[in-house]
Amino acid sequence: MLVILLEDRVVKPASICTGCPLANQQGEPRWQGEQLRCGRPAPQASEVLPATFECAMGFRVVRVS
Repeated sequence: MLVILLEDRVVKPASICTGCPLANQQGEPRWQGEQLRCGRPAPQASEVLPATFECAMGFRVVRVS
């Protein structure tokens, strides 16, 4: 499951990505394999945390299980 990290909360991508022109037809981030296609890898704060990406709109996207 993909989530977006904000300063004080975690939200589902549907609440943000539906208005993004880079989102897929379902209003979700373009995720393929282990890569965010509508963003780039973000610096990791810790090796313990899952891979974090920064979308083109500036939001932090994380895949959690």
